Order: sequence, then structure tokens, then C-alpha cells
Amino acid sequence: MLPIRVNYAAAILFMSLACAPASSSTRGAESTSAASQTNATATPSADTAKSKDPDVVRADLARIEGSPSAKLWVVVVSDFQCPYCKQWHDEAYESFRREYVETGKVRFAYINYPLNSHQNAWPAAQAAMCAAAQDKFWPMHEALFSTQQKWEILSPPTPFLDSLARSLKLDMTRFKDCVSSGKMRGLIKADHDRALAAGATSTPTFLIGSQLLVGAVPLADMRKTVDSALAKAGKSTP
Repeated sequence: MLPIRVNYAAAILFMSLACAPASSSTRGAESTSAASQTNATATPSADTAKSKDPDVVRADLARIEGSPSAKLWVVVVSDFQCPYCKQWHDEAYESFRREYVETGKVRFAYINYPLNSHQNAWPAAQAAMCAAAQDKFWPMHEALFSTQQKWEILSPPTPFLDSLARSLKLDMTRFKDCVSSGKMRGLIKADHDRALAAGATSTPTFLIGSQLLVGAVPLADMRKTVDSALAKAGKSTP
């Protein structure tokens, strides 16, 4: 497994709108403290290295995009039902991907942080990771955010999520078996725990080198942080 390693020696808080757990009153001081005090490893594959289930192993890697030789990891801690995660996705993701991921500068990964205050966040995360088991994480990622206002109010959301899977031409027997078995729950829980240990207490949170940005960060502000981290990474490369 290929780990995503991010050491948090410093933190930047972008004071923007973000989704926080119901028990958390604010994201500011808590996130700064956790990020500055924790030397953490954020790695989607930490637990799946031990997994014998090929679907879990495959899903873990499928939510990573970009060149293996990229100098910088950017990790987004996100919740598919969070409106501010959708806002960043709609306003900045595609431009960010074109500028940094497709050009080989950045390797980008999605970390699940489903909030209990969002009734359908867990089903959406499971649908995304079960799609990832068929190498369709990013198409499902797009589908979930583009239809968020339709499925977020449903109880249960399963028929709608199944319809998204069908639209992506997934093997529906495999997909439904994956969801019903709950085999991705451990991976999603491990995502949540590592993100929390790294200083993420709300979504979206971006882990960029040694820095942490919180909220639906405008692309212009993200560029400054990413470009600075890339410059530092370039200087540290022999």
C-alpha cells in the first residue's frame, strides 16, 4: 500500500464556512492546537495493508489521483453531505485538479469524515467507497456532490444511491453486496480517526504539506498555500 504521509509542524486556519460536529461549537482554536501539537500520519491505507479483502484494498487506492512522482500530497477531509464541501467542489475542485493534479505537481486524496449530524453522510461514504472497489470513486464523487440536494433528504437514500451506481455502469450485484456487508465501514472509520488526530474537526479540511486549511477555501487562497508548499518541497529535494 502507498501511504499518504503528512507531518503537521504548523497550521494555517482559513476562516471560512465549514461543517462541524453538533458537539463542536467552533473549529478555530481546536484545529490549530491539534495540528501544531500532533505529529500525525494521515494515510488512507494504514489499516487496509492488513486487509485480506481485495475490494477494501482496491477502494483505498482508488480515491487517490495524481502522479506518484508528485512532490506534494494534498489531502481533503470531506463529507459528501456537507454543503461547504459541495461548495468547494463546485467552485474550485476542477480548476485545482487541472492546475495541480493533471500537471503532476500534486497527488490528491480524499479522506472520509462523515458527520453524525448529516443523516445520509455515512451511506454516501459507503456508496463512494463501494464504487471505488470498482475503480469508480471519482465518478461517484462527482455524482454525489452534483445530486447532494436530492439524496440528502431521503430516508432511506439507498434507492437513489443505487441509481447513481447504475448510471456509472457498476456491477450492481457487487455494489449492493459491498454496501449491505458494511465492509467499507472500517476503512471510513479509520479515515475519520486519522483526520481527527491530524487536527481536522470540520469539513472540508485540507492537509497541505505541514499546513492545514479549514473551510470552503477559494482557489486563489489555496494556490498561495500549495505554491508555497511546492516551493519548500522543491528545496528539500536532493
